[in-house]
Amino acid sequence: MILSRYIAARFLWAYAQVLGSFWAIMMLIDMVEQLRRFSSRGISTAGALHLAAMNTPASLYRILPLIIILAAITLFLSLARSSELVVIRAAGRSALRFLVAPVLMALLIGGLTIAVFNPLVAATQKEYDRLWAAAADGAQSTLSLADSGLWLRQGTDDGQTVIRAVRSNVDGTELYGVTFLRFGADGLPDERIEADSARLIPGAWALTGAKRWDMSGANPEREATLLSPDATLASNLTAARIRDSFGDPSAVPFWGLPAYIAGLERAGFSARAHRVWYQMELAQPLLLAAMVLIAAGFTMRHARAGKTGMYVLLAILGGFFIFFLRNFAQVLGNNGQIPILLSAWAAPVAAILLALGLLLHLEEG
Repeated sequence: MILSRYIAARFLWAYAQVLGSFWAIMMLIDMVEQLRRFSSRGISTAGALHLAAMNTPASLYRILPLIIILAAITLFLSLARSSELVVIRAAGRSALRFLVAPVLMALLIGGLTIAVFNPLVAATQKEYDRLWAAAADGAQSTLSLADSGLWLRQGTDDGQTVIRAVRSNVDGTELYGVTFLRFGADGLPDERIEADSARLIPGAWALTGAKRWDMSGANPEREATLLSPDATLASNLTAARIRDSFGDPSAVPFWGLPAYIAGLERAGFSARAHRVWYQMELAQPLLLAAMVLIAAGFTMRHARAGKTGMYVLLAILGGFFIFFLRNFAQVLGNNGQIPILLSAWAAPVAAILLALGLLLHLEEG
């Protein structure tokens, strides 16, 4: 038990070192990029540092499996160079039993990551998107979801228009049970339009079964008018802009994903990408454990055996391959080419089985 705690502590220290190094490097690179991107707008160093601080957690979160495999390689190489690995094996501790401590630590890190770090990343990424939009051109997301339906916002030369719909088609270009509330330059509502449906066409919404109220009149209901079947309402929205308003699934906190998925499907949108991401988050601890096993399969050997550099390179390439395979499976899952569970769990399970096969082949008993 004492040995297991010692190995676990060494692994956590290696993980902290690698994570801190990557954080410092990525923070510096991102700050320089923000200074370059917004130099024409006179951004200060403090402003660039703030943007980089909000963006770096998401970048670290994406490469967490690679950080884990580098931490595991660091652990096994340090134990081999100090001959501690030889002593442990000479004491009768098998390779698989020796790996229990770092694998459990990887599972623990994965669990804490999705429970604590994931919501933090989602919050910082949302703040970064807001700050970036404000610094760039003031544009912000046009879509949000609520229990009452979905809400859109558009801006034209006449003012801002808030759109509420009970449901929509998959890409948000056709709305049902829709209400348009137009605000003037003074911020007060000028006009309200309710329609059975609204279909997005280039530059406008084509309305069906629409009724209009003039909110500036003395009695809007008495002065309400029915619009013709071919009535349209000017719009600067496009299908691509509505689709982009959903944002990345990683911008939604892990604990809020089930409710967000239910809201998307209730509004009529496809939530497949968010379902894939949710399953991939659940499989994250298993993937981190697989990275530890891959690193052990190539680098858990005595330093005097030689070819250390080659085995380290093979371990890193193996980690990159599993990382690429996981991302490729995510793309296939998002596009509906393979089932959601297969896209999320296939890569971690395959990596663990391959690594265990390699370890059992090399194990001397």
